[in-house]
Amino acid sequence: MRRLNARHRVDSELKTTTNQPKMDPIKFQTRPNSRSTALFSRNPRQTKPTPSLFAISVSVSLALLIFSSIFIFSSPVSTKYGIIIDGGSTGTRIHVFRYRVDGSKNLVFDFKEGSDSLKVNPGLSAYVEYPEAVSDSLGKLLEFGRKKVPRKQLAETEIRLMATAGLRLLDVELQERILEECRKVLRVSGFKFHDEWASVITGSDEGVYAWVVANYALGTLGGNPLDTTGIIELGGASAQVCGYL
Repeated sequence: MRRLNARHRVDSELKTTTNQPKMDPIKFQTRPNSRSTALFSRNPRQTKPTPSLFAISVSVSLALLIFSSIFIFSSPVSTKYGIIIDGGSTGTRIHVFRYRVDGSKNLVFDFKEGSDSLKVNPGLSAYVEYPEAVSDSLGKLLEFGRKKVPRKQLAETEIRLMATAGLRLLDVELQERILEECRKVLRVSGFKFHDEWASVITGSDEGVYAWVVANYALGTLGGNPLDTTGIIELGGASAQVCGYL
């Protein structure tokens, strides 16, 4: 009796199994590898690191320091210099001028400090027989100029030599021989110089320059021309009269 019941139970289980749909043998449930997935997955609880207040302060301070340094060292120098060498008939003078450029690009000369000047004798025309000896005379003047101009501004400071009546009385060939010796010295002076900046100026130019300087000092330059002042300039070997007509 037990064997019949057991067999009947087995047969019923087989029928039940055969009536169920068969499983697709290709579809498998696989368990992901937790180690490999962890390399690419992101923890949802993880947030981006927030920079500390100290780090932000340091970064801002460095940026301000760099900007300030660029502004300070790239800003133009307020005081500039210019040098004129006046080659007169009785002596040669160097004049060192201080000036600045205002917001309107105008030159403003600093007359409060005054211009530094030095004169050496004799004049350039005295070297007509030995032009190379002019280097000693100019050397003293240039040494004086280097002491008045800051070293860092030497290369940007223009230097010009203007010879007047002393050389105007000589033949052109003799003038050029003396001027060429002057140019040799000025080229290696350390100042900004071009060969054409050493020349003999005419009597008319000499008078105009004197008139401009006088009226600039009086404050009448740039206004009504009728308010300007005429000048008579008495040089060692020439005289000039200049005014507005």
